[in-house]
Amino acid sequence: MTEQTDPLRTVLFSAERIGARVRELGQTITNDYRGRSLLLVGVLKGSFIFLADLCRHIDLPLSVEFLGVQSYGNATVSSGVVRITLDLGRGIQNEDVLIVEDIVDTGLTSHYLIEQITARRPRSVKLCSLLHKPARAIRQVDIDYLGFTVDDVFVVGYGLDHAQKYRNLPDLCVIT
Repeated sequence: MTEQTDPLRTVLFSAERIGARVRELGQTITNDYRGRSLLLVGVLKGSFIFLADLCRHIDLPLSVEFLGVQSYGNATVSSGVVRITLDLGRGIQNEDVLIVEDIVDTGLTSHYLIEQITARRPRSVKLCSLLHKPARAIRQVDIDYLGFTVDDVFVVGYGLDHAQKYRNLPDLCVIT
């Protein structure tokens, strides 16, 4: 079900639907890590709103770090080249790490991040993504916690952008 908001955007998932799904993900993560502490690694910039909402629904001792990665530039398709723009601020050895992504489409960035994090010898590494776009997959990655699956469309809002715009939209929208 979609709703026209203006000639450039169509709502794909409303703020209410996103909120409900994020609460469910937080409860599942809480149950899966019960009795342990957790390190959330937010992948900048797209995941920052999702990460902020998600961590408020995880009832565990947790800490947050950020990793800056870029593979789109100002385009609407991934370049396939992953560029680290900000590294973690501390070591993660023997920690349970949950990488928090905005979207997994080609899988190249997520695969690269999982390899990089695993090389730092955490206790465990799992992936949480708000969105998955399987039609664009080049490399398969296991998404342990998934918000929504989307078709091969360009999605903005709730932290996701096009040329650094639209991140502030409360809904997830398709640029038409």
